Parts: sequence; structure tokens; C-alpha cells
Amino acid sequence: MNTPAAQLAVPRAVAPAPIHGLHHFAYRCKDAEETRHFYEDVLGLPLWHIIQSDYVPSTGEFCPYTHIFFRMTDGSCIAFFDLGDDVACAPSPNTPAWVNHLALRVDTVEQLESIKARLEQHGIEVVGVTDHHIFMSIYFFDPNGIRLELSAQLASELQMLEESKSAHARLAEWTRRKDEWRKARASGDAPAVLKPQQNDRPEVAARAAAKG
Repeated sequence: MNTPAAQLAVPRAVAPAPIHGLHHFAYRCKDAEETRHFYEDVLGLPLWHIIQSDYVPSTGEFCPYTHIFFRMTDGSCIAFFDLGDDVACAPSPNTPAWVNHLALRVDTVEQLESIKARLEQHGIEVVGVTDHHIFMSIYFFDPNGIRLELSAQLASELQMLEESKSAHARLAEWTRRKDEWRKARASGDAPAVLKPQQNDRPEVAARAAAKG
């Protein structure tokens, strides 16, 4: 019995490959040496690798660059492109400055406090230590205007596993409410933004209300 051609043409589903962790995250920088000083001399991440070329391997386009990598203790890197034009990376025009950021992990809250003191000694403004319940963080900007977060985990793996069990249901509820909000907005009967269905950090709202 011959198999129909339509069945033969159906591709077999490809399983996802395991993703083990971050290799590197890359940003644009205005000046490679200024960036090296901040990440190596201040934060203590060693300059690990450098790539220089006139052409971009992935696209083939002409765009001379110097690509520098700074290594963290787990082997992953944060990397930068100096395009040789002294132009800084512009912030996103429709996104608050606190939204897009890179969060890196340290071991303890004591280390957070120590790094904060070191950054402030170098004239860098630091926000925090901020309590997120499951971890604590400090925030600051690098010379390129990139917002960095350093975090110390507080919650155990067991607690995080338990919290993960409700994540899909909570996201589904948000999605349902957002669909309703979009329909209402289309008819001109919706607020400008949709608030989440629950507030996981009520103490922050209380502080804001007290200041107001």
C-alpha cells in the first residue's frame, strides 16, 4: 500500500535542544577603554577576549568593530561592540529607563553592600539595596547608559519551584484580561494602561502613597 504524498511531506517535529546558560550578552559601547575600565577595574570582571573585523560575519555587511568580552565566574560573558565612531547607544524612546537592564548574580547581601560601597567610592550613583522578597538588588548605570542590577538570591530552590507552579495560570489570567482591555480600548472605553490582577509588592505602593 502506497503512502499518500501529503503524509510523506509532513516534517517530523524537531525537539528543542537543551539551553544550558548564558554564553554572552552584547551591547554597543561608545569607547572600549572606558568600558573596560568600568567592568574590569571597578566591577572586577576580567577582559577575556577581543575580536576585531571590518565585516560582520553573520550579515556580511561592512561595519568595522572591536568586540570585547568580560568573563564572569560561571564562564558566561558580557560583551560590547565599539563601532569606532564615538557614538553612544541611544535609549529606547518609548521605554522607561529602569525597564531594560541586565541583572547579574552575587552570593550574599553582604557582597551587595560591599559592591555598593565600592561603586560609590568611584562616584557611581547606586539605588538600593532593594528588597524583592525572593532576592535583593542594587541598581546603577554603566558608562554606556546601560542599567545594571546585581542580585543576591534569598529564596531557596524549593520556594522557587513552588512559586513556579502558579506562573502559567497567572500569566493566562493576565492574557485574558489584556484581551478584554484591548477590545474595550478599541471602542474607546478603557484606561490607558492595564493594571495586573494582583499586587505582589504592596509595601512599595504604601511607601509611594506615604510620600504623596
